[in-house]
Amino acid sequence: MPNEKDQQNLPLEDDRRIKTLSPGTLTARRFFRNRLAVAGLVILTMMFLFSFVGGALIPYGQEQVFYRQELQQKAFAGVSVNEAFRFHPAPGQTIDPVLQAQMLLALQRKQESLSYQNTRYTLGQTGTDFYEISVGDSLIGFACKDIFYGQVMGNAFHYRVLKAYANGQTSVGEYRLQDGGVYRGDQQLGQISRLIVQARAEGVQISQSFRRQVADAIENDKKTFTYEEKGKSRTFTLSYEPTGKLWSVKEETLTRVWDAYASPSRAHPLGTDKNGMDMLTRLMYGGRVSLVIGFLVVLISGTIGMVLGGVAGYFGGWVDNLIMRVVDVFYCVPSTPVLIILGAAMDALRVEPQKRMLLLMLILGLLGWPGIARLLRGQILSLREQEFMTATESSGLRVSRRIFRHLLPNVIPQLIVVCTMSLGSTILTEATLSFLGLGVKFPFASWGNIMNDVSNAHVLTSYWFVWLPAGICLVLAVLGFNFVGDGLRDAFDPKMKR
Repeated sequence: MPNEKDQQNLPLEDDRRIKTLSPGTLTARRFFRNRLAVAGLVILTMMFLFSFVGGALIPYGQEQVFYRQELQQKAFAGVSVNEAFRFHPAPGQTIDPVLQAQMLLALQRKQESLSYQNTRYTLGQTGTDFYEISVGDSLIGFACKDIFYGQVMGNAFHYRVLKAYANGQTSVGEYRLQDGGVYRGDQQLGQISRLIVQARAEGVQISQSFRRQVADAIENDKKTFTYEEKGKSRTFTLSYEPTGKLWSVKEETLTRVWDAYASPSRAHPLGTDKNGMDMLTRLMYGGRVSLVIGFLVVLISGTIGMVLGGVAGYFGGWVDNLIMRVVDVFYCVPSTPVLIILGAAMDALRVEPQKRMLLLMLILGLLGWPGIARLLRGQILSLREQEFMTATESSGLRVSRRIFRHLLPNVIPQLIVVCTMSLGSTILTEATLSFLGLGVKFPFASWGNIMNDVSNAHVLTSYWFVWLPAGICLVLAVLGFNFVGDGLRDAFDPKMKR
C-alpha cells in the first residue's frame, strides 16, 4: 500500500488511489484540475453576481427614464399665400356655396357674367383681384383675394377698405391705409394681407402684430425675426417649404426630452439607450431574464426528456417504439420557423410581455426535450441488463422505484452534462428571437432585445455602448456554460486522463 506522499504522485484513475477517494471527491478533483472548466465557473459566477446582486444594489430601476433639457426648434405657426377668391355678401344678401362655386369657375374662365337659377349675375372687376357681384343695378357682394384681419366691422366696412386697398388708395373716408394696416386715427383696426397665418402649437393665438412681423420678414426675405410680447423678446426662424408652398415659423424653446443615447458618464457608466434608460441597469436586469429563461427552459426539457427517456429505455417494446416515434416527429419540426411564426402570432394577438415570456419558456422547453430523451434511453438500455437491476427485480421492488431510484440516478451525470451544454444554446436562441423582436418585449430587458438597436446603422457606428456590452455578456455566458459542460463531461468520464 503506497504511503500518502506516493499517493499524491499517482494518477486520479489509479486503482490504489481510488480506494482512498469517494466518487464525489474524485469527480470534483477532476473538474477543478481542468483550467477551462474553472475559468467557465468563474465567468458564470461573475455573470450571476452581476445580474442578480448588481441589479439589487444599483439605485435605478429597469424602467426608469431619465430626461434632459435641450433647445429645440418647435413649429409655432404656418404661413401660406391665399390664391383663391373669397366671397363676401353685401348686407342683407346671401351667396350660397353652389353659387360661389359657379362664380369661381366663371372667374377662372374670365367670364363677366353667369346665369344661376334663372338669375343673371354680373362680375365686374373694380380693382386688382377685386370683383363686384351684382344683379342688375343691385350689389349683392364682392370677391377678392385679400383678407382683412382685425376687429369685426361688418361686410360694408370690409367692402370699402378692401376695394380701396385693391386700387392702391391710402385712405377711404375716415380710415387710413398704410403698409397693409387699417387705421382710424392712431388706432389700428386691423391688417390687410394675402398671407394666411395659422397656429401649429396648441393654445396659440396669432395676434395682428405678430402677423405683421411675419409679413415683413417674408417680404424682406429674413430668416429670423424678433417679436416683443408683454415685455418678453422671442426669436423665431422662417423656413420655406417648396413642396407645400408655405413658410414654417419655428421657435427655439427649452424642452424636457428623454436623455436618449447619452454618452457614458459618472451617473450612467454605460450611457443610456434610445428611451433614456440607464444601460448598465438594463444590462443587469437583462442578464436576469436571459439566465432565468435558460435555466427554466432546460429544466422543462430535462424533466420531460428524463421521464420519457427513462420509461422508453426501461420498458422497451411498443412503449419504446411509441415514444421514439414521437421523438422523431419532434425532430422533424423546424424549430426556428415555428418560433418565428409563434412570435409573430403573439405580436398579432398583443400578448402581454410577462405572459409572452412564460409562453416563450414553455415553447422552447417543449421543443428541446427529444435530444435528452434519446440520450437517456440509450443509457438506460445498457444499464437495465446489469446485475444491480437484476437484483432489484429479484427483491420485488416496484417498477417506478426501479426506474427513479436505481436507473435514473446512474444517468444523472450524463443528464447534468447535456443540460449544462444546452444552456448556452438556449440563451442564444432566446437572444436571437429577442433581437428579431419576437422574444422578450419591452419594458422587460434581455441581452437579445438590448442588442436590437444594432439594426440601426447609425447606432451601430456611433453608440457602441448600447449594444457592445450586451454582446460581450452574451458571449461570456455562453462560453462559461460550454466550458463548465466540457469540464463536467471530462470529470464524469473515468477514462479521461487529466
